[in-house]
Amino acid sequence: MIAWGVAVAAVAAFVLSSVYYVVVSPLERRALGDRVLDRGRPGPLRVVTELVRTAVVAAGFAWVAAQAGLLALPSSLLLALVLWVAFPVVLLTGSIIWERVPWQTAAIHAGDWLLKLLLVAFVLGLVH
Repeated sequence: MIAWGVAVAAVAAFVLSSVYYVVVSPLERRALGDRVLDRGRPGPLRVVTELVRTAVVAAGFAWVAAQAGLLALPSSLLLALVLWVAFPVVLLTGSIIWERVPWQTAAIHAGDWLLKLLLVAFVLGLVH
């Protein structure tokens, strides 16, 4: 059941993330102007790679949640928030400080990670 949940969560998070970036990319472009990175349209290899990356995140989350006994709702959602702060937020603030990534770009990526982790937690909590 967990493997099915990981697969569903990965696909759902990929779709949500794709929609999220379609919505927020114009905001980033408006805020940063010429400084925004042109990511272009992803080709098939990037799509597959992103699906695999999202599946790895979902599987890793499922493993951590199962080991901690936090796979059921609402515990899984709390775990998602803790993991979001502990990893993506910390890494993204580092990219602002050390790599001069614009804070707007980092905030957009942080929002994507938050949505992904909460959706993964929700799907896995439902199938648990």
